[in-house]
Amino acid sequence: MKILVCISHVPDTTSKINFTDGDTKFDTNGVQFVINPNDEFGLTRAMWFKEKQGATVSVVNVGGAETEPTLRKALAIGADAAIRVNTPATDAFSVAKQLAKVVKDGGYDLVIAGRESIDYNGGMVPGMIAGLTEANFVNNCINLEVDGTSAKAIREIDGGKETVSTSLPLVIGGQKGLVEESDLRIPNMRGIMMARQKPLTVVEPIDVSAETTSVSFEKPIPKGAVTLVSPDNLDELVSLLHNEAKVI
Repeated sequence: MKILVCISHVPDTTSKINFTDGDTKFDTNGVQFVINPNDEFGLTRAMWFKEKQGATVSVVNVGGAETEPTLRKALAIGADAAIRVNTPATDAFSVAKQLAKVVKDGGYDLVIAGRESIDYNGGMVPGMIAGLTEANFVNNCINLEVDGTSAKAIREIDGGKETVSTSLPLVIGGQKGLVEESDLRIPNMRGIMMARQKPLTVVEPIDVSAETTSVSFEKPIPKGAVTLVSPDNLDELVSLLHNEAKVI
């Protein structure tokens, strides 16, 4: 089984975010980038398939050379090879089309992508890849088993979980639950050294026009001050909710 894991290069959630050029560009200075958490769950599940079923695992990213350390980390975790599509990730549709080309060229049986990335939270790329490659698709996937060309997946739905049966080729949008957080892997020294010898192929992008552009960015409004009210002083609480918060 050939597995392709899509890796997004995203800012660490602990990073302080700023914008430049009149709030039209993201300021990367001083920002630590990591593997998108949803993708990391998917990569760990792919490693399980590699170890238990002998699958081969490749990782792919759409982005410039600055994303290669993130791909190298994925290789250090245990992926066999990496692919970087040499173009900035501009919008979901253009990224999905670039990734779909990689999927078709590589003849992958299973494509594991994160349900969404934590920077833009679009949640569109996995479904678009499935549509463009005419593969089956399971989103919000929290468990996956593959037996030959058959697959059984569990996905989250409103108010519960749903178990579905499908077949390869398959694209999933994975998330927490695909593996447990305790199962996530930290590269060890041997993995880091071996990653230097593994292939990282840079491919040129196909000609795709972006369907959306970011006009400007705006930070969330800072949280206001908190007013503490004694539980015995209900009159003051009602007064504040009515006169200041204006919620009653």
